[in-house]
Amino acid sequence: MAGGAWLQLQVALLLLVALIFSTLSPSEAEAEAEAAAATSTNLRRRQEVQSLLKRLNKPPLATIQSPDGDIIDCVHISKQPAFDHPLLKNHTIQMRPSIQPSGMYGEAARPFTQTWNQNGEKCPDNTIPIRRTKEEDVMRATSVATFGKKTHGSHHPRLAGVTDGHHYGVASATGDANYYGTKATINLWQPTIATSGDFSLAQLWISAGSYQNKDLNTIEAGWQVYPALYGDEKTRLFIYWTDLAGGNWWLQVQGKYVGYWPSSIFTHLQTGVADTVEWGGEVNSPRSTTPMGSGHFPKEGFGKASYSKAIQVVDSSNNLKSPNGVSLIAPLPNCYSVMTGSSSTTSWGTYIYYGGSGCP
Repeated sequence: MAGGAWLQLQVALLLLVALIFSTLSPSEAEAEAEAAAATSTNLRRRQEVQSLLKRLNKPPLATIQSPDGDIIDCVHISKQPAFDHPLLKNHTIQMRPSIQPSGMYGEAARPFTQTWNQNGEKCPDNTIPIRRTKEEDVMRATSVATFGKKTHGSHHPRLAGVTDGHHYGVASATGDANYYGTKATINLWQPTIATSGDFSLAQLWISAGSYQNKDLNTIEAGWQVYPALYGDEKTRLFIYWTDLAGGNWWLQVQGKYVGYWPSSIFTHLQTGVADTVEWGGEVNSPRSTTPMGSGHFPKEGFGKASYSKAIQVVDSSNNLKSPNGVSLIAPLPNCYSVMTGSSSTTSWGTYIYYGGSGCP
């Protein structure tokens, strides 16, 4: 009897378990499974985020709290994240370019300050300031792998009309075959962003190679508003480049050397020669609703429209000069447009006005 009772008890327990599980509808069971999977995915992503932050945020020699909320880490120049790249493993740091283009004109160099050092703070000698990457910065990206990258493929003004959501008001140098650099004075505004995933920027492009063959090298530098990347709508200095696959390409801002792109990270640009230079504005706005620049069209002129002036290119003799020819790229002229002009009697030289309010 004891054995029979135990068997009956086991059967009862099995029935009870079956009844417990049978009370869950298929939709509820699926919801629980999805919730468990989501929890596992979030945990795995946070682990990936922490691993990335450990690689990006190098141990600082000093830390500065910026009034705008950013944390600036002063990292030894030899420990900066760029040297994690395998092509830069044995790179020798160059503090200044070996030569500088002659023939510069336009506005005189002015002090280059940022929010974090406006009160006199500065990093110690032999260190560089790096904005600390926070967990929320990475979590805003679609994935850890896409953090800090353009997420919709390679975009370039020459792809205008092909790439989805990217729109341009750009002037392109066309008169020479080779370019060794460029200089321009960029008029800075605070664009309004329609949605957090959009961005609006003013920049210059230096490029070589073929976009049809997916072997396009580009160097880009300028100012942008990009809430999805930075978490705010402040205008920030940015740089970008492609082809992580000979001359170094230097960036100078208001007379100060900020740094350079080593030639070893490029293919076509490795020789220090570009075949295309562009200046102007770009927005990423799938619905074309984010304004470009000031939001005013070029025809509205000075004081309203965005501009880049004193535009020059570096020739093979290492001289800065006005470009020989300029073509315009604005596939949606009713939304974003660009116009060019020149003045030999003022410091404006070759200039462009660009921008627009977007499409209704």
